[in-house]
Amino acid sequence: MDSRFHSSCIAIGAALLLGAVPQTALSQTMEERLQRGDAVVRSLNSGAPQPTLERMRQEFPFLARATQGYALGDVWSRPGLDNRTRQLAAVAVFAAMGEAAFMKIHAGYALNIGVSEGELKEVIYMVTVPAGFPRAIAASQALSELFAERRAAPGKQP
Repeated sequence: MDSRFHSSCIAIGAALLLGAVPQTALSQTMEERLQRGDAVVRSLNSGAPQPTLERMRQEFPFLARATQGYALGDVWSRPGLDNRTRQLAAVAVFAAMGEAAFMKIHAGYALNIGVSEGELKEVIYMVTVPAGFPRAIAASQALSELFAERRAAPGKQP
């Protein structure tokens, strides 16, 4: 590691510990991150907040803030990929990890922004190669539930 980088990191850490950075600047940055995270969720969820995140706020407020500020406000809002690509990647990764509940949430977002059922099915077919049939089958079951819920909801399209 470059010694100048190491020295800079130590100086920044010391400044933070010693209070050289005004607390209002840190909280403003966090507030901006939270606002970006909220905007990301609402852009994917037809203008509504994310129910899982809202439930998490009740018992795990730190985890909810960290998710909204970092995962959504910092990572998800980065330039470089459009929402469609991000959602297809998220569906594939969560399916491959065996995280059907998270995959289902992101598949719902994908449908909200115009990804088709057929495209989501193709992603699941791809999961069989790196992650195996059991994970792809579990993901297909979660997708089938999502499709059925969407078809049953009044005014909703899959």
